[in-house]
Amino acid sequence: MSTLSSPMKGLMRNFRSTGAVLVFLGCIVAITMAWGFEILGGYVPCKLCLAQRNPYYIGLIISLLAFLCAQTTKFGWVGSLLLLLAAGLFVYGGGIGIYQAGAEWGFWLGPNDCGGGGDIQLSASNMMQALSNERIVSCSNAALRILGLSFAGWNVIYSTGIAFIALCGAILGGRSLKR
Repeated sequence: MSTLSSPMKGLMRNFRSTGAVLVFLGCIVAITMAWGFEILGGYVPCKLCLAQRNPYYIGLIISLLAFLCAQTTKFGWVGSLLLLLAAGLFVYGGGIGIYQAGAEWGFWLGPNDCGGGGDIQLSASNMMQALSNERIVSCSNAALRILGLSFAGWNVIYSTGIAFIALCGAILGGRSLKR
């Protein structure tokens, strides 16, 4: 049996550490995909799309702090609290996704002020050019559906998974992964 390297031992120390690392990696994947669809795919995010990204940005910091706290016995409980906070954050992000997906399916109205994530620079000289070049995105229209789900629908599923991982890490805490 081979011995694990030092960083790997820290990762595999307990459920709290592993949960924090998985949440961190999950945030990286989600942000990379969102930016990829925006930059490479040309999909302009709406106001709610941008709001659904915030838990992932904040989750990066929280999960990193949770991992660092999980490396000590003295502050391990803080790591669990941070993972609980992360779980709540992703439930909130999933809730925004449910709201947007429901608006996309016509179950309820979307926000009245949703008009896109881009900045329109309006002045008398460039107003017509800015309006013709700017792509306004509605929160109530799905830009793309993959297997029947929009970006918001997929965010609900992904946020739920990340919240579950964070919750497991917090509840199982300092228990060792080794039997």
